[in-house]
Amino acid sequence: MTTPPVSAPVSAPLSAATRRSIVLLSLATFASMAAQRICDAMLPELSRVFAVSLGQAALVVSVFAVTYGVAQLFYGPLGDRFGKFRIVTFATLGCCVGSVAATLATSLDMLVWARLLMALGAAALIPLTMAWVGDTVPSDQLQEMLTRTGLGSTLGIVGGQLAGGLLTDALGWRWAFAFLTLLFGVVGVLLWGDWRRQQAAPAEPAVAAAAPQDARPGFVKQALLIVTGPWSRVVLLMALVEGAVGFGVLAIWASHLHRSLGLSLSLAGAIVALFGLGGVMYMAVGRHMIRRFGQQKLVLLGGLLVGLCAVVLAFTPHWLPAVPASLLAGFGFFMFHNTMQANATQMAPGARGTAVSLFASSLFLGQSVGVVVAASLIAQIGTGAVVALGGAIMAAEGVFFAWALRRRDA
Repeated sequence: MTTPPVSAPVSAPLSAATRRSIVLLSLATFASMAAQRICDAMLPELSRVFAVSLGQAALVVSVFAVTYGVAQLFYGPLGDRFGKFRIVTFATLGCCVGSVAATLATSLDMLVWARLLMALGAAALIPLTMAWVGDTVPSDQLQEMLTRTGLGSTLGIVGGQLAGGLLTDALGWRWAFAFLTLLFGVVGVLLWGDWRRQQAAPAEPAVAAAAPQDARPGFVKQALLIVTGPWSRVVLLMALVEGAVGFGVLAIWASHLHRSLGLSLSLAGAIVALFGLGGVMYMAVGRHMIRRFGQQKLVLLGGLLVGLCAVVLAFTPHWLPAVPASLLAGFGFFMFHNTMQANATQMAPGARGTAVSLFASSLFLGQSVGVVVAASLIAQIGTGAVVALGGAIMAAEGVFFAWALRRRDA
């Protein structure tokens, strides 16, 4: 006679104060991604206003991206040492200062420096939000709460692109940065008030106690401990591949639709923007899917769905099938990505900020490499084959990570 399995204990519901803090952090992740994408649609206008080439105008995007990626490495140990919520609060207010500088810029050089300042602040918001949620939320509710903050960052991708284009067309490019100034200012003040409330409230026991400050190793030693951990290596490698074949190859989807089907760049961009909307759809139902499928099935089904949709988009002879393909690809990708985020927060509970920063850096590095490799392959095999290849690797990654999760749990 076998003994029936014992159900894992269910933790108490989160307090209203904790839920409010998570909502505010979700607004911060929205602002971070909006700042990252707001210049995409305004590049032709910046080129015209400052009388520079489009490539020179694109410095406002590339400098932000490089600074954003490098700064990830520094915020992890800062958050572990000085408090993650505190760093997010001050970084948000710093982004407000950078947005003011961008609004008042009188030359492209000034605008690039302002964007660098914004990137230095924005880089802290998403990884330290994930790490704070990992510190605060019980493990059985963690992935569900990460969908809340993930919804903010996903909406930020769409919102930043829309706000940048609409405000630039209607009122001028400065108004897009004025919008960011207001957004970061309001969110920063709300975070400040919540941080002061947390300081005044009685201390609550942490979900997973971090190492004492006097026993905490330095950043390099922490990073080595994380990178040399067997499971951490798997998660970081998966993040690198996910960034390359997910976010990286995604950058050429619109160009492929434009070149292969003759669509305007506006229509091709709108179709690819449905990828983000698919992510929003997953975040809306993620709570139920997490409970129904579990992590192994989520990464398996998510990876396979991205692969199938990428093949459809790569070889469709008409643009209509590309619409549901882009939408469902976003849905599947965020099934996979949300599970990756949950595992990143659990790699090293005693140095969660450093661990999540390494995860974000791996994702960013993979994205950068993926864009370069995809662009170099286009001349040899064409855009359709590159899109399909990226989807096939994403599907294989889903199969592998599901196997790795099953092996770890066993």
